[in-house]
Amino acid sequence: MPVTPSTTASGAAPQKTPWGAVLLFCLLFFIFGFVTWLNGPLITFAQVAFNVSDSVALLVPSVFYLSYFFLSIPAALLLKKTGMKRGMAVGLVVMAIGAACFAQFASGRHFPGTLTSLFVIGGGLSILQTASNPYISVLGPIDSAAQRIAVLGMFNKGAGFLAPIVVGTLILHGIGDLAAQVESAADPAARDAILTAFAARIHMPYLGMAAFLVALAVFVWFSPLPALGDDANPDSGKGSGAAILQMLFGFLAIFFYVGAEVMAGDAITTYGNSFGLPLDVTKYFTSATLVAMIVGYIVGLITIPRFISQEKYLTWSAILGIVLTVGAFLTKGYVSVGFVAALGFANAMMWPAIFPLGIKGLGKLTELGSAFLVMGIAGGGVIMSLYGVLKQHYDFQLVFMALMVPCYAYILFFSLFAGAQGKKA
Repeated sequence: MPVTPSTTASGAAPQKTPWGAVLLFCLLFFIFGFVTWLNGPLITFAQVAFNVSDSVALLVPSVFYLSYFFLSIPAALLLKKTGMKRGMAVGLVVMAIGAACFAQFASGRHFPGTLTSLFVIGGGLSILQTASNPYISVLGPIDSAAQRIAVLGMFNKGAGFLAPIVVGTLILHGIGDLAAQVESAADPAARDAILTAFAARIHMPYLGMAAFLVALAVFVWFSPLPALGDDANPDSGKGSGAAILQMLFGFLAIFFYVGAEVMAGDAITTYGNSFGLPLDVTKYFTSATLVAMIVGYIVGLITIPRFISQEKYLTWSAILGIVLTVGAFLTKGYVSVGFVAALGFANAMMWPAIFPLGIKGLGKLTELGSAFLVMGIAGGGVIMSLYGVLKQHYDFQLVFMALMVPCYAYILFFSLFAGAQGKKA
């Protein structure tokens, strides 16, 4: 049955969240997280398997996240024709195709094909993100949307915690010794043989992932999901212009947030490597960031909106992000890496707060606004690429701080702007 708005003019009972549908999204977000957070350890894989520099290896997450910018609007148009449920199934199939291609190209050490495959996987995820985020935001009262997204985020980041461990165990095991063997191999043919054997490790895991994604697509196609009525996210009336402006500001907030999240979660591996920390240790640093994010989700789930609003929590999260970034700059080695990992706590509730604030009051423009916000995920690729280029010319800690502080400063501005708009409504 259609989802109705949280209250009506006649004082109807508040809208309740259909938690059965939320559980289905928990499964989907677990898959999203696992695939997305593979990028961190894949940077290390690319450095070794393709024998490329840090800046070139950082193209792995950059290409993945930039796919959102180019494909989110086409995804919204697709969803208009297919409907949300079938569109999500199509997105899963696209991801499966990308994973199967990745298995072939990566194991064959064909770097352009590998990057193209990651772009396809990101394209499938752009369809899923464009559909699922507005859906879960209005599948219940929008003022408590951050709470529902936090539940999904726990599954998403829980999968992200497992991803580096799985990759580290199945693919990157013994990578420190392997890198030493490659460096000591005098014969180019012997070096290529070592790298080809290493790259082949990734073939079967990604083929297995492709098969699982196809099975999940079939499951989603036949799953029951409640329909959404046009009144699920009602137009703000006279304030519709303000809602569109808030959406535009929300796009930039998503852009800078994802940039900060990817830096803390994916770039943490190269950040640790820059201190000379061993590869067999740094390959697990992404998991540390994600543990901090899970803790942040739990805190947000408990406190929003019971004790603090989405806007105020976002404000304090942005301030904490700035403090932790400065802490990382002022310290060295494992302590500095610890500050970077702790950014996961500051980042945790940013997406759950920014997204519902970005689409609030858009009415029939909700789907288009959602696609526009999802395009902001490209920030992960842009900020990461800037880090990869600038760290070749300047101190990597200084570059890290110079990129991260402006990200959090803008998110702080957005939280204050959204809070002010909320008071006017």
